[in-house]
Amino acid sequence: MKKLFKLLFKLIIAIIASAGVFIGFLTLTEFSPEEVESVEIIVTEPEGKKDYVKLDESTSVVTWNIGYAGLGAESDFFLDGGEDVKSADEKTVKRYLVGITNAIKEQDADFYLLQEVDRSSSRSYKIPQENYLTEGNHSFAINYSCPFVPYPIPPIGKVEAGVMTTTEKDLNKAVRISLPNPFSWPVRIANLKRCMLVTYTPVEGSKSQFVLINFHLEAYDGGEGKIAQTKKLIEFVEEEYKKGNYVVAGGDWNQTFPESLDVYPNTHEDLWSVGYIDTDSIPKGWQLAYDLTNPTCRLLNQPYDPEDKEGTQHYVIDGFLCSPNVKVESVNTINAGFENSDHNPVRIKFKLNSYKDNQKNENN
Repeated sequence: MKKLFKLLFKLIIAIIASAGVFIGFLTLTEFSPEEVESVEIIVTEPEGKKDYVKLDESTSVVTWNIGYAGLGAESDFFLDGGEDVKSADEKTVKRYLVGITNAIKEQDADFYLLQEVDRSSSRSYKIPQENYLTEGNHSFAINYSCPFVPYPIPPIGKVEAGVMTTTEKDLNKAVRISLPNPFSWPVRIANLKRCMLVTYTPVEGSKSQFVLINFHLEAYDGGEGKIAQTKKLIEFVEEEYKKGNYVVAGGDWNQTFPESLDVYPNTHEDLWSVGYIDTDSIPKGWQLAYDLTNPTCRLLNQPYDPEDKEGTQHYVIDGFLCSPNVKVESVNTINAGFENSDHNPVRIKFKLNSYKDNQKNENN
């Protein structure tokens, strides 16, 4: 009996020691980006070609959380009350990715803001999705990098993912700006490090820049992360506007837009408690741009079934924030039926007001 206890004791010590070594490894290899980092602009448009944003002409932007091409109609996810960790097999991931790529091309927008794009992740079979999704020039900012995410069982494994902005327009600068992290050690070491990907495009005939911000705010926190990240986002866009720039911020807020819960009531708060955008925090003259006609996101508690009114949960959590010198012409949520992602793309069309129009707006 003593030998058995000794054996069990040694086994427990070995397990604890192994866990300690593994946590130490994750701590040493933790992705720890700087507060502000320059991001590479990958240029694929012909050299010498200059395509700037123009004043008083329509410009279009699509934002889409593509769910790493693993969260389409047939998928569920354990953090949303579903069962699966790896929510699609390799063949299905490739099919979703082709569907996403085709849908992007159909939109024919000037800019695309994509979230949950995998570069080399176990969950999407290490397919370099960035290569499939680029529409000309692009920048990529990592917000999730971990050599092995050890939870749940079976574990998520290796993740390298981020947000990506792609366009045929000229980009002259791109930066990654870190957002507040609500998690502490050790949860933090294998978790996302949220950020803003900020790109700057020249405005033809103007000294101002078109500043486009791509982001994906916190999802599975107690709410404090979303609030702090939204606060930093708003502070940043205000700073850029005060410089005389034109600013559009778009992405996955993981917070509901005004009146959206009246259209899509949350009947599954026990599975995921969505946040709420504090409209009082939006600066005067700025505009939240969103569309309630179609939902932008679904809960991944089960494979998608639009006929299942009790089991299916919809939200409107994707959209834009525009500075006062940007005139919004239209916002449309594209009903893609959640076929290839748990989000629908959202398209905005707007004009950058000329100096005279800006003066009129300021005097009104």
